[in-house]
Amino acid sequence: AAMEMEARGDLRSILPQLPVVLRGGALFWPAAAQEQLRALSLGPDVSRVTSGDVLADALSDLRQALALRALPARAAEGYALFFDDLLSRAHARDWFSDVLPRLARLLLRLPALLEGHYAGARAATGLRLLGSQDAGFVLLGQELAAALLACALFCLFPTAGRGEARLPAINFDALFSALTNNARQSQEHKVRCIAHYFERVTASTPAGFVSFERKVLPRGSLSGDVTYPDSDAWMKSSVPLCPFR
Repeated sequence: AAMEMEARGDLRSILPQLPVVLRGGALFWPAAAQEQLRALSLGPDVSRVTSGDVLADALSDLRQALALRALPARAAEGYALFFDDLLSRAHARDWFSDVLPRLARLLLRLPALLEGHYAGARAATGLRLLGSQDAGFVLLGQELAAALLACALFCLFPTAGRGEARLPAINFDALFSALTNNARQSQEHKVRCIAHYFERVTASTPAGFVSFERKVLPRGSLSGDVTYPDSDAWMKSSVPLCPFR
C-alpha cells in the first residue's frame, strides 16, 4: 500500500505534463477529447479524416478539447504536405483507413495503460519527473511508450509549465512545421521514420519494456581515494571527450 501511494505521488508530479486528468482516483480523457478520439477510432467513414489537411483540423479540435491552442498554422501545413503530397496515395489511404484509427484506439487506452503502469510499478521505476542532479530509473511498457508517442504525434501534451520544469518540447508540431522550410528533405526522412514506427506498433502491439536511467556523478569525493571535478571545473574544461560508441 505504501508503495502504491508513492507511485501515486509520481503520477501527481507528472500529471500537469500529461493530456489526461485525474478524477476520483482514476485517470480520464476530458469528455470532448474522448468523443473525438472515438470518432477517429471508427475510421474515415465516421471521422471524415481522409487527408492531411482534414487531419490537421481534427488535431486542432482535439487540442482545443484539451484547452490547448489550435495547431500552429505552419504545423498544419506540414501535416497536409506530408500526408497529401509526400506519401503516395496508396500509403496515405492506408494511414487514414488503418493506422490512424488504431492510433486513436491506442490513445483511448492511455488512461488504463497509465493506471496499470502505476499499479504495477515500484516507486523507483514509475514514470515521474526527476529534479536536477537526481539519479533515477524508469521502466515503461512498450505499449505505454507507443501511446505517449502517439500523444506527441497528435500534439496533445500540454505546453504550459514545461519550461519551469526544464522539459524540452515533446509535441511533433515543430517537426512537421520544418517540412515547409528549406530543411524539408532532412526533416522528411525523420517524419517517414516516425510514421513507419507507428505503422509497426499499430500492426502488432509490442509487449516488451524499455528502460531509461540517469546516472549522476557525486558532487564531492566518492571515497578517500577518488574525487570528481565540481560543476565549475566541468564548465571550464577543454579536455576532449574520449571516443564514444
